[in-house]
Amino acid sequence: MTIEKQVEAVRPLTELVEDERIFRDSVYEFADREIRPLVRDMDEHAKIPRDLLTKLFDLGVMGIEIPESFGGAGASFFHAVLGVEALSRVDPSIGVLVDVQNTLVINALMRWGNEEIKRRFLPRLASNTIGAYALSEAGSGSDAFALATRAVEAGDGFRLTGRKLWITNGNEADVFIVFANLNPDAGYRGITAFLVERSFPGFTVGTKEDKLGIRASSTCELLLEDCQVPRANVLGEIGKGYKVAIETLNEGRIGIGAQMIGLAQGALDHTIKYTKERKQFGKAIADFQAVKHQVARVAAELEAARLLVYNAARLRDAGQPFLTQAAMSKILSSEVAERMASLAVNLYGGYGFVKDYPVEKLYRDAKIGQIYEGTSNLQLETIAKQIMG
Repeated sequence: MTIEKQVEAVRPLTELVEDERIFRDSVYEFADREIRPLVRDMDEHAKIPRDLLTKLFDLGVMGIEIPESFGGAGASFFHAVLGVEALSRVDPSIGVLVDVQNTLVINALMRWGNEEIKRRFLPRLASNTIGAYALSEAGSGSDAFALATRAVEAGDGFRLTGRKLWITNGNEADVFIVFANLNPDAGYRGITAFLVERSFPGFTVGTKEDKLGIRASSTCELLLEDCQVPRANVLGEIGKGYKVAIETLNEGRIGIGAQMIGLAQGALDHTIKYTKERKQFGKAIADFQAVKHQVARVAAELEAARLLVYNAARLRDAGQPFLTQAAMSKILSSEVAERMASLAVNLYGGYGFVKDYPVEKLYRDAKIGQIYEGTSNLQLETIAKQIMG
């Protein structure tokens, strides 16, 4: 790789090219106009309005990397990261909906799907169909390969039996990437990825979780009882589902990093505005050095996290190794998001603790960043292995 391409791969925020800047700003303008008025109601009712989902498809953010020949935007992974960040600045629930659609579901189909699978599914995912990624189970969280869901061959297809938990987009999705073990004796080498449609016999979307944060984003259990899946719906190779899972989640962690820096930026926006308006002892609290320095420190941390996220995304698009950078970006961005949201609540004072003001929701939303798509401890272990051998 030439020096010029290396520089291109890590180009920072201040050097976004024109189309990237326009894309990011247009997505944020959409979010500010169409999503912000709905945020509190979506949080209270734990539901995303169907017409908002339609608008997201119309905007083009539900199929960012899908080639134009399949109805998508034909843009880069970096564009997907910018879109998730911009949406999460207004509502992290919408950010993660779009993130899972792009960095997990579409990403997996683009990399592992054969031409027939791409032809059948990508146009739908670009236009009107939401996808979900079903890996986690009751006994399979950080140990993602301790899967209990089983697949057996049956005629010209397979039957899947098991229960998946914590599945983002479960309530809205019509297509699910489901991981099941076809050969338990082979351990993780028996894991296979299947494309399951909501209409398949034996498939049911179960309980929706009542969550602390990102409440509008549905998190559901999936029940598979001899669910019939045709052989043509195997994603990748039989027994190679572990590769689909690992490589997709590595990219997905960059998407969660984007969600978290968007959340942190939203909390910072609210904080700056409020501290200029709130007066104590005859002047705005933004004029107090203690307040200014707290905000300045977290703003610096946010910029560092943003550059880590952008760098990881640039490296991925450039075809360079990015595993360490993805783990670093996720752990730092999730920690910064929690600190920024906590500071926002503190500086709002009593108002920060009530639902009439926006920052208590962001504080609740921030916690999940250190848990899903690989806990902080798992990210630290990944980083340690990479840098220490």
